[in-house]
Amino acid sequence: MKNPRDIIKRPIITERTSDLMASKKYVFEVDMRANKTEIKQAIEAIFKVKVTNVNTLRMPAKPKRYGRHSGYTSEWKKAIVSLSAESKELEFFETV
Repeated sequence: MKNPRDIIKRPIITERTSDLMASKKYVFEVDMRANKTEIKQAIEAIFKVKVTNVNTLRMPAKPKRYGRHSGYTSEWKKAIVSLSAESKELEFFETV
């Protein structure tokens, strides 16, 4: 099995994701090659909670310019993780 900390890269904290936290849904940037089962197992191993549902989507690369130079941002994968009703809140989101 892969290391759970290699699968979950970082949490995504925006206004929209802060609203989702009220319904126990959390958003993470994950490894591009990770599937839903691996993401679920990684979240349960790291935070000791029960995951009920995982939705994933690939965020496409966007064209960016800086003066004459143009290029693309990196493509990345996002996971929206729903926790069960009896699960505790994730501790690093409590201060947000």
